[in-house]
Amino acid sequence: MKTDELQKPERIPTLTRKDVERKIEEKLAGKKPTKKLIVDSLFESLRELIMEASPVIRIEIRDFGVFEVKKTRPKPKARNLKTGEFVFVPGRRKMHFKPGKILKNFLKEVPE
Repeated sequence: MKTDELQKPERIPTLTRKDVERKIEEKLAGKKPTKKLIVDSLFESLRELIMEASPVIRIEIRDFGVFEVKKTRPKPKARNLKTGEFVFVPGRRKMHFKPGKILKNFLKEVPE
């Protein structure tokens, strides 16, 4: 077998809590941090990091979870249910969240 045949899957760039912290620091630079500003900066930073994905990215926050932008494959034989005709659906990107161990265990518990 040739080495060309054994290609490794493309590695997804992964950002961590430190990268999110740096992005928030940039947003809060020179401003008086209030609770609202900190929370808004967190979500704005996450949104910006996700939107910078080209084309896929993974943001891993330990003990919380992983946000991942994944590519979907095009669907050449999707069917329009109203008309019954076959249409081509191009590939796109989608957002995926995988909860961390603590959240996963909490969600497995049966509520009383």
